[in-house]
Amino acid sequence: MQKLAKREEQIMQSLWKLQKAFIKEIIEELPDPKPHYNTTATIVKILEEKGFINHKAFGNSFQYHPVISKDEYQKEVLGEVVTNYFDNSPLALVKFFAKEEKINTKELEEIIELIKNNK
Repeated sequence: MQKLAKREEQIMQSLWKLQKAFIKEIIEELPDPKPHYNTTATIVKILEEKGFINHKAFGNSFQYHPVISKDEYQKEVLGEVVTNYFDNSPLALVKFFAKEEKINTKELEEIIELIKNNK
C-alpha cells in the first residue's frame, strides 16, 4: 500500500468520516485554505487510480467512497513507522511516547489491560 501525500490523506480523512461524498462535500470537510474544485477532483482521481477509493455514477456526477478502511491504512502506516524509526519494536514506540510525556500512566494501564485481554 502506498503512503499518501498530505492532501491525499486529508481527502481520505474526509471520506472516512463521510463514508460517501461528492467532490463539493469533500471540499467542505477539508481545512482552510480550501483547494479549488479541479484540484480536489484531480487528487480524488489519483486516489481512485491508487485503489483507495471508488465511485458510483449519478448521471454526470460521481459519489466517492473509501475502498481502504482507516484501520487498514493506520495499520500499514504505523507498521512502517515502527519498522523504520523504532527498529521494528512496538516497545520502543511506547517508550518514546512515555519519555516525551505523550502518554500517561492511565493510558499505559489501558494498554496493559488490552494486551492481557487479547491473550
